[in-house]
Amino acid sequence: MEFTGSSYDGDYKNGRMEGMGEYTIPTHTRYVGEMKDGMFHGKGELHFPNGSKYEGTWEKGISKQGKYTFSDGLEYKETDWDYCDGTDRRFYSERCNGLKPAGESQLTDRDPPRLIPVGCYDSGDGFYDPNNRVVKDYDGNFLRNADDQEHEWIVRTCRKSWDEFIGHYPRSSTLEEKSPDPGLGDASPKFTGHICGFP
Repeated sequence: MEFTGSSYDGDYKNGRMEGMGEYTIPTHTRYVGEMKDGMFHGKGELHFPNGSKYEGTWEKGISKQGKYTFSDGLEYKETDWDYCDGTDRRFYSERCNGLKPAGESQLTDRDPPRLIPVGCYDSGDGFYDPNNRVVKDYDGNFLRNADDQEHEWIVRTCRKSWDEFIGHYPRSSTLEEKSPDPGLGDASPKFTGHICGFP
């Protein structure tokens, strides 16, 4: 385990993980449950860093049945799935707590949404920097390098930070007053600091 960065706290038998235990992998995903002969075996739960979990029954390291629960409490159903279908596009928190008043929109299920570092995307389990193709968790810890397929999916579908000037110019009576602030030059944003806010 020391070579993979994983850790285990629990029962052993003949030098192997067996009985009840907690196994943590480097991405901070934790398995809590029964072990046999060094593998997940029996009832156990996988707890993911984003707060979601998978409860299942395992046999020799393979999940035989179980259920996935999102971090907001929504349970995934293989059949009769009625969340976020073509007729109901509300977030789960809106289904549980009701809609906000008119004029106050909700961008994500988490309200208020996470502030995404400049130039990055919220990939659901962390922030993705397309310049170096690295996904880091919300605390800034390395999760993974994105391959071409994941990169394309994140750029196409995930929420991105604001990285362009979208200013508002108040109405006025002269063209000079409607022009961009001369201090902005071509009205392009000027950003300082680290890419994706990671030091």
